Amino acid sequence: MDLTVKRLSKLAGVSVRTLHFYDEIGLLRPGRVGANGYRYYGQPALLRLQQILFYKELGLSLEEIAEVLDQPEFDVATALEDHRRALEQRLGRLRRLIDTVDRTIAYLKGDTNMDNQELFAAFSDEQQAEYEKEAEARWGQGVRDSARKWKAYSAAQKAQIKTEGEAVYRDLLAQLDAPPGSPAVQANIARWHQHLRYFFEPSTEVLRGLGALYNDDPQFNANFQKIDPKLAPFMRAAIEIYCDKQT
Repeated sequence: MDLTVKRLSKLAGVSVRTLHFYDEIGLLRPGRVGANGYRYYGQPALLRLQQILFYKELGLSLEEIAEVLDQPEFDVATALEDHRRALEQRLGRLRRLIDTVDRTIAYLKGDTNMDNQELFAAFSDEQQAEYEKEAEARWGQGVRDSARKWKAYSAAQKAQIKTEGEAVYRDLLAQLDAPPGSPAVQANIARWHQHLRYFFEPSTEVLRGLGALYNDDPQFNANFQKIDPKLAPFMRAAIEIYCDKQT
């Protein structure tokens, strides 16, 4: 049986206004409109709405979702398999984050010791791979090509790179009360920029995008919240100033 907007709203947990908006922009059309002017949604629309919600959960914009769903080769079953893999990866990251948070709480309470490396335990090779995927999706093929450099490093080189990265973030943490445009902060943002080159070649557009991503994407922001809630907005402000000076 086809569903009215009100019934679909209640079923999917999406507001009536949102469903109307999706119709207006062509993202989710009703299967039919009755003589009474009511929108009615059948099974194809329900499956499409499910895909919209999945992709929103994964951080895609409505424009990006429409582009994906409207591809001629789009297949719902294949998309669901991709969603499952992505959700399993996210679940693994969340478990690592929870473990790191628990150990940090215990450390702050004086119940256990915790070294600097453990503070950044959730930022694993797998997490870096997710950063690369996100960067590639947003900024193109060049990110994936350049990311191959990281996979070619030896275990010792990777350990050294991680140590350098942790040092950059520790130094930024120590500067949270300083102006983002101060020479010392900008010097550390330059170090951060250079550090990214271990993974891919970041343009100023990519740098600005990462600053936004750290703040606006729930997955990425969770990592920064774990370290210090002020770090992500501080970095975004500092990155913007840094990029302005590069142009």
